[in-house]
Amino acid sequence: MHVITGGGTGIGRALALSLARDGHAVLIAGRRAAPLEAVAQEGATAGGGTITAVACDLSTSQGARALAERAGTKVDSLVHCAGGNPAIGRPESATLEEEAALLEETLAGNLVSAALTVTALQGAMGEGSAIVLLGSIAAEHGVGYYGPAKAAVASYAVGLAAALGPRGIRVTCLSPGYISGTEFFAGTMTEERAEALRSRTALGRTGEPEDAVDVLRFLLSERSRHLTGQNIHLDGGAFTTR
Repeated sequence: MHVITGGGTGIGRALALSLARDGHAVLIAGRRAAPLEAVAQEGATAGGGTITAVACDLSTSQGARALAERAGTKVDSLVHCAGGNPAIGRPESATLEEEAALLEETLAGNLVSAALTVTALQGAMGEGSAIVLLGSIAAEHGVGYYGPAKAAVASYAVGLAAALGPRGIRVTCLSPGYISGTEFFAGTMTEERAEALRSRTALGRTGEPEDAVDVLRFLLSERSRHLTGQNIHLDGGAFTTR
């Protein structure tokens, strides 16, 4: 069983359909039932695999437990795509209470959801299993509370790799730059902004969900058997490491 959170849209959706086309059993999760069910139905005609959907809030213990119950006792991989930046399209906070709520929501949707999901599922994982947590290029640029939250996710992946390594479980963080064709920007992305982000890449192109899928399929496979504890940047060279 391959578990994908945030599986109703964007990268999570593309990965779920890719795995289903190759005959795998996939469980997708997210807060909104409608897009999840749409992906599950699409997966029914994608190939020999299956896609099952469960709607739950993974920033809560109840939601993470519900996902674990549906996943069963053998999980081959977990890809945590759930998360986002709730500040997008939101008015600036007028009070300390509103600012605190934004901070708490950002941390809950990104870091807390990752930690609770991993904690709920890791007992069903064993030798050869893989966990991939989605980070973001925003962690390198300090974007509001979202950047620090994703930086925390990347740091969490490092410690998790050390903790789960003795059990043969690999853990990596995949940090994309701008990926088109997702709901991340909630309709606020303009052509000018997209062009500005594209121009920052060394390759001069905009990322697509399939770009992430190809890397994720590698990270979930036996071919990445000696790769763990790393933060992999998928941004066309917009942010370089050395």
